[in-house]
Amino acid sequence: MRRHRRSALIAASLGLAVVLATAGQATARQSAPQAETATATAAEAAVAAAATPLTAGNFRYTLSQTSSALVGALDAALPNVTMGAVAADANRTPSCDSAPSVTNRTAYYCWNAGDQDTSDWYPQGITTSSDAYGEGTYDGKRLNLVSWYDHAEDGIDKGVRISVSDLSASTSAPPYRHVLLVEPSGTTSAPSYKPVNVHAGGIMWYGNLLYVADTSGGFRVFDLDHLWQVSTGRSSAVGRQSDGTYHAFDYKYVLPQTAKFTDSTVGGYAQLQHSSVSLDRTSSPDSVVVSEYRSADDIAAGARVRTIRVPIDYTNRYLKPASDGIIKATEAYRTDLESVQGSTAINGEFFFSQSDGSNHSDPNSDGDLHTFVAPSGAIVRHGNALTVGAEDLSYDPTRDYLWSLGEYPGYRWVYAMDASSF
Repeated sequence: MRRHRRSALIAASLGLAVVLATAGQATARQSAPQAETATATAAEAAVAAAATPLTAGNFRYTLSQTSSALVGALDAALPNVTMGAVAADANRTPSCDSAPSVTNRTAYYCWNAGDQDTSDWYPQGITTSSDAYGEGTYDGKRLNLVSWYDHAEDGIDKGVRISVSDLSASTSAPPYRHVLLVEPSGTTSAPSYKPVNVHAGGIMWYGNLLYVADTSGGFRVFDLDHLWQVSTGRSSAVGRQSDGTYHAFDYKYVLPQTAKFTDSTVGGYAQLQHSSVSLDRTSSPDSVVVSEYRSADDIAAGARVRTIRVPIDYTNRYLKPASDGIIKATEAYRTDLESVQGSTAINGEFFFSQSDGSNHSDPNSDGDLHTFVAPSGAIVRHGNALTVGAEDLSYDPTRDYLWSLGEYPGYRWVYAMDASSF
């Protein structure tokens, strides 16, 4: 349960306008107002840098599913394993050279030396077993999942891998193993799979399903009930090989895509950029929070920065349609915060992580945290609260932990903060 939260600063509002809070903290970055649609009103344009409600139902999704016959053929061809078994088969041990400078820090860990320093892979999204199930464990273990995208510096784009860290074994140095995300391909008589080439800027775990943000496409969905063990020993091979074996760039386990939610908009709204995703278990029903990344140059050129909430169905783990059968957002805001890397919501309060440069020796390059209480609370900046290269956010209500992580080589802490202290 959440403890008493510090009252948010209140700002007077005119119409939909919400004044940015100051109270000794720097204001959120502002840009010249731009029209989101040809029919945007002057009042909307006048508050371009403020948190402004939008027409939520204009953001929509369509579900498509991977052929069950193809998934079944791979089930038959490959050994199925559980997430608990993967966690128990961890093959990497992390160590930290130092502690991250993070406001209200409650926990942290790192990676092993190879993963900490590599420029081949970059960590992005984070989710926990408290997202998966309310009791906080999955297969009896407290787990964290982190997504990495491949920089393809060796000329082979391996797509996305997921780190499975076992915090039940250790909270400060949880052993972990990487799992490769794959998309089924081929035919039922010769089933195969291929890499999933997305940025994976955010991930969200709900029951047996893992949602991965697809920047320009919506969500890719992966089913932990179909987690496969494959052959190792071929670092450049993926999928079904001519000898009938299955490989995954020398990763031992693969997790397949079984569904996709393709996003769209109506009412003249620009398509949403899916830069991050998180679960909100404090809403009713449970919901998914999505935000988009835009640089300062993007905003100056007219881009708007938006965040939306979409309900999710606990019975089938899919995004929940409205009474008219259409999957659409139930809450949406324009914030115009630049460089938003992650977001979540807790009891109606939204949280945004913001990257702020890459100069590791300059404290002002540390990431910022922004909060506002919907729908009319003031946006508050918590300056330099995060590490340099701050990325996704995920909330663990069982411990009141707000998780984030850093992406830059050598500065890749995974850390939690006391959410109620903000």
